Amino acid sequence: MTGVLVTVAPTGAETAKEECPQLPTTLEELVATAQDCEAAGARMIHVHIRDAAHRPTLDLRRLTDTVQALREKTGLIVQLSTGGSVHDPLDARLRVLDAGPDSCSLTMGTTNFGDDVFANPWPFITELYQLTQERGIVPEFELFDLGHVASLRRLLGRFGLPAGERVHVDFVMGVPGGMPGTPPALVAAVAQLPPEVTSWSATGVGRTTLPVMMTALAMGGHLRVGMEDVLTLANGVPVESNTQLVERAVGAARLAQRDALTAGQARLLIGLR
Repeated sequence: MTGVLVTVAPTGAETAKEECPQLPTTLEELVATAQDCEAAGARMIHVHIRDAAHRPTLDLRRLTDTVQALREKTGLIVQLSTGGSVHDPLDARLRVLDAGPDSCSLTMGTTNFGDDVFANPWPFITELYQLTQERGIVPEFELFDLGHVASLRRLLGRFGLPAGERVHVDFVMGVPGGMPGTPPALVAAVAQLPPEVTSWSATGVGRTTLPVMMTALAMGGHLRVGMEDVLTLANGVPVESNTQLVERAVGAARLAQRDALTAGQARLLIGLR
């Protein structure tokens, strides 16, 4: 498959609404963003939600309503974050699956995250993974460092393939405390992937967005973009909408002679029936 899966991560859990008013934090804003990004070529949406005060939350009712609304209003693959914010307890992160998404993120290890610690202990990883297998939810394995690649190899060796029998991973690069967002780092990480991996994407945070994007496209990888990861288009030029970032990714893919996948191709790629 030569096409490109573009995933949009529109909100995240780090940026405050008052600092970035264009960040989609209400359900209405999120659905409108999803529709615009789908029209621009995105095929999967990586979802964090906010409460009425625009603060990160894992409230199950809000998560369920979000999944339902995105399914009713778009054809996007709905992927919920099980990372939440770095302050969310592990049991609340497990309950995210109760909202019934198509896919979920599954981070393969603990990492420093700026001044904080993003905790993903091995028992939590294995419990979350087995729950995805039982419920038929397709995980996207999030890899922030080379040690996470080794943990993925260990997980697959012990518990077998995920639901759908496809293994899709996403390298999250450029986070302070994780692997750098550079071409050599991405080349090294891809070289260490276990043979079970069937597809991979890459995310460059902040100023690493473009070098990671260009390297991933040249290597046959896929892309995650969005205001969760970057808030500027260039030095001093703020992002006005997630659609801009999706359009830029799709345009870069076309320059590499790789078109955006159709909805059906995207579902086939990650193992959704």
